[in-house]
Amino acid sequence: MVVSAEPGPVVVRVENVSKSFQIRKDNTLKDRVFHLGKLGREHRERFTAVDDVTLDIQAGTTVGLLGANGSGKSTLLKLIGGILAPTSGAIFARGRMAALLELGAGFHPDLSGRENVYLNAAILGLSKEEVDKQFDAIHEFSGIGEFIDSQVKFYSSGMFVRLAFAVAVHTDPDVLLVDEVLAVGDEAFQRKCMERIAQFRAEGRTIVLVSHSASQVQELCDRAVVLKDGEVVFDGDVNDGVAVLRQVLEGRRLGDVHDEESGLPIEVTGITLFDADGIETDSVRVGDPLVLRINVRANQPMARWATGFSIDTTLGQMTIASNTERLGVTLPAIPAGDTHFDFRIEQVFLGAGQYYINANVSEVIDINSDVLMQGKMFSVEDTTTTLGSVAARITAAA
Repeated sequence: MVVSAEPGPVVVRVENVSKSFQIRKDNTLKDRVFHLGKLGREHRERFTAVDDVTLDIQAGTTVGLLGANGSGKSTLLKLIGGILAPTSGAIFARGRMAALLELGAGFHPDLSGRENVYLNAAILGLSKEEVDKQFDAIHEFSGIGEFIDSQVKFYSSGMFVRLAFAVAVHTDPDVLLVDEVLAVGDEAFQRKCMERIAQFRAEGRTIVLVSHSASQVQELCDRAVVLKDGEVVFDGDVNDGVAVLRQVLEGRRLGDVHDEESGLPIEVTGITLFDADGIETDSVRVGDPLVLRINVRANQPMARWATGFSIDTTLGQMTIASNTERLGVTLPAIPAGDTHFDFRIEQVFLGAGQYYINANVSEVIDINSDVLMQGKMFSVEDTTTTLGSVAARITAAA
């Protein structure tokens, strides 16, 4: 993720915006005929897709809208783009806005791709003369070749989005709205789209992106907004936002401990981290040591026991794991009560970013284990020129 420079002026302002829809419960024709003349309200209900959202988006920033299906992120993007009108609240925007919200939006199925380029560009605010100058570049970027003169109703969904994206990015937009379209098309075209978005970022344009791909948001965005049930539950750093999204999807809170007795003889009660000086910490620099303390509670005297840990990325990918058995450590007998065990990582070579620590404890590894998932989050700090979940010192030579 590349952090943007000093934020510019506000180009999109969302003030206390809500959007509600009326949903019919009598979906079939038979139901509607049967209920004809009866009180309509009994068979309709209001659904609030966006609930009292307030946001300011500064010029030159790339904002990722995250959330589970039905969280309201696509509806919010359509409200920002003027496709939908809010039920309450107000939205203010300035500058030329290009929106890629639905496949083929603004395309006429009976017109050719060439004709739709001019039609779609006109909707986005370009004159015929401006499109004439850009047409060859649009055609080349889309990569649809001779199909440019075929009716778009014969296009595949990938061809639709190729042409739509090509038109949008050549309209010289100040604000670009993108909703999941980068998931369509082959890998080469997706990479071309992401490179163009990166170019827009470098040029100081504003991008608002909806994506289910957390890694894509982490790569492209410098701010994340997480929605749940139409409400903003997080607005800030991208890595923090991805972590919050994961918690929302799992329906849990970070470090939740057992609400009920597990019935196991020994349980994990928490995870604590310490730096090289024995000071409790939530961060570490690449190459520095880190001590992971697994706090446990024995519900009865234990003649033998074992414990272990794993470290995951915010996307759930395991980066490293170990346990006392693998390390050849035999733990001493303990009485009932609280105790702990420390794992020392001599040098942390994880890439810069945030990570979860999971812990487990049992009489014998992998048998009747008590597991605490995401018991601790910590960050790895570095200024290296590498990306990914592994850190390395790299030099370049001609």
